Amino acid sequence: MAGGILKGIARHAFSRGPIELVQTVRVTVETGLDGDFRGALKPGRNNRQVSLMEVGDWAQAMREVGHDLPWWERRANLLVEDFDLPQTRGSLVRVGPVLLEITKECDPCSRMETIVEGLRGALIPDWRGGALARVIEGGQISVGDTIQIETPAVHPE
Repeated sequence: MAGGILKGIARHAFSRGPIELVQTVRVTVETGLDGDFRGALKPGRNNRQVSLMEVGDWAQAMREVGHDLPWWERRANLLVEDFDLPQTRGSLVRVGPVLLEITKECDPCSRMETIVEGLRGALIPDWRGGALARVIEGGQISVGDTIQIETPAVHPE
């Protein structure tokens, strides 16, 4: 099965905190990415444990706003290349050993406008701002791991 590559991993310990780029990180069902404040399970709010973004989508947004900022300015956790993130809730994506379920589009917030005027609008079309996911199976992921769509197993009746 053809897949893409995990090109970057970023996390931040608290809201609006500094971004830390890492080469490897542990991901768990309970906490999402180790060291990232968004991953911890909260009653009724578990749709955004991990955020994913495509290299090509960020590049397109940068072309539209006439800038060349690093991808982590988007504050996404995982940057993927040569992979089209599914735009359907419930889709399963495997990154290395980790299984993620897509929960919804990662809508760009007003903070994007403080980075570059027009960036929020450039990230709105076609899920360019990325996708949010919850962790189904944990493990350790590293830059260079493959990412692919996981087809759910069909169990005979």
